[in-house]
Amino acid sequence: MKGDNLLEAIEESLQEADATLLPDDILFVSEKAVGASQGRYYLLDDGSLKPRRLATLLSRFVTKTPGGIGLGMPETMECALRECGTPKILFAAFIGALGKLFGRKGDFYRIAGTKARSIDGPTSGTIPPFNRAVSLAPENPDGVSREIAEHFKCHAAVVDVNDLGGNILGVFPSELDRDLLIEILDDNPLGQGTASTPVGIVRKA
Repeated sequence: MKGDNLLEAIEESLQEADATLLPDDILFVSEKAVGASQGRYYLLDDGSLKPRRLATLLSRFVTKTPGGIGLGMPETMECALRECGTPKILFAAFIGALGKLFGRKGDFYRIAGTKARSIDGPTSGTIPPFNRAVSLAPENPDGVSREIAEHFKCHAAVVDVNDLGGNILGVFPSELDRDLLIEILDDNPLGQGTASTPVGIVRKA
């Protein structure tokens, strides 16, 4: 949660798993865990997130997927408008609508970018209180990756992965192969919903 020390939380996770890190290991951390420690979320029940009319309108045109609500509710769309800026979201919505006319999907998120793509809405299968929260992308994921790598003396990455795919938000060192890492994590090893697994390790065979 907001104010929790991320490095201490990772340390506790590693101790619980009796895991010892090697210098060439990649310690990858869920972006939701990173963002939560930074206070990058809104609890819906406290009334702090009030969507504007534009957010309500745009959210009606978002395609719902089995992976979650995405920007398909006023509160998550409001966060996209705040995070990315209204002009960018309107342009992304326009291009996305054109793409759909030609049978093409994904143009909205390609233009809106990582911050919009990483916004997660509330889902019943998520651990409380995030089952009633909107979570945002973490700030400075490359910098966070560097802090993690220097603390644990290994490589590090901040990842946004689910059962439908994923993105690498930050890495250290910078030459870490992001495409290979996302291929390795394709089966979503941290799991979904209440799996409560914030950290994983990639190790060379």
